[in-house]
Amino acid sequence: MSLLWALFTVLAGAAQTLRNAMQRDLIERLGVVGATHVRFLFGFPFALVFLALMRVVTGDPLPPLSMAQLPMVLVAALAQIFATGLMLAAMRSKSFVVATAYTKTEPVVVALFGVMFLGEHLGAQMSLAILVATSGVLLTAWPKQGGLFSWQALAYGLSAAACFALSAVAFRAAIHALPSGSFGIRASTILAAGLFLQALMLTLWLLVTDRPVLRAIIAHWRPSLLAGFMGAFASQLWFLAFALASAAAVRTLALVEVFYARIISGRMFKEVPTGREGLGLLLIVAGVALLLNA
Repeated sequence: MSLLWALFTVLAGAAQTLRNAMQRDLIERLGVVGATHVRFLFGFPFALVFLALMRVVTGDPLPPLSMAQLPMVLVAALAQIFATGLMLAAMRSKSFVVATAYTKTEPVVVALFGVMFLGEHLGAQMSLAILVATSGVLLTAWPKQGGLFSWQALAYGLSAAACFALSAVAFRAAIHALPSGSFGIRASTILAAGLFLQALMLTLWLLVTDRPVLRAIIAHWRPSLLAGFMGAFASQLWFLAFALASAAAVRTLALVEVFYARIISGRMFKEVPTGREGLGLLLIVAGVALLLNA
């Protein structure tokens, strides 16, 4: 069990990178808000399937959700909506790998939020791991020689990182606030509750402000369904990891997403890496190694 969270995190990072690539591909057809909504609207049914499977596997009854958990789930759900939209906006104005790297400054913010709100303790080695890996992220995100630095992409990326951090800490708090059940059933319950709120809120918002986007989402249901599944699958793995380890540890190891983004950006978007990116990736590896040994 001691490293099971790490396995969940590495698999979640791969699934999330694929989902991000699918969502980026949908931006031109659905816009930023529409591509954001795909993750939640089409992900919610899969979250219910995962919850049913977890009940069968564990034999646990559903833990009761009360007003004590609702504010945490609501805050986490809203933060994740804004984070996803800001991340996609960053990808629209900058390369896929650079936009991903900007959002991966998240572990520093997660660590601070974890200490302030959850009372999590960070040892010297874990703190060093976070700083080394985040330095690698910043090197990866630095513009290529002769390239233009985008303050807009940086602002979107850092804002997305802060919202992702708040979401991670609040979801982890909600999982641990449930009064009963194994880590698997608690994680799956909060995932289903969060995706339900997200799908409901964004559907109501688009019904009031932009109904043509809802019709476009339905028209593009095939790619949207796949993106929704990958999003729900990634979230299921994230939540299982959050149930077993601190948010700071999970989100630091999640920097492996920068490697996945590098592969995806080269194959799907024909983006060529630089030597500076290579050095940044090595620092990320060093940070992750320090984390796993902490």
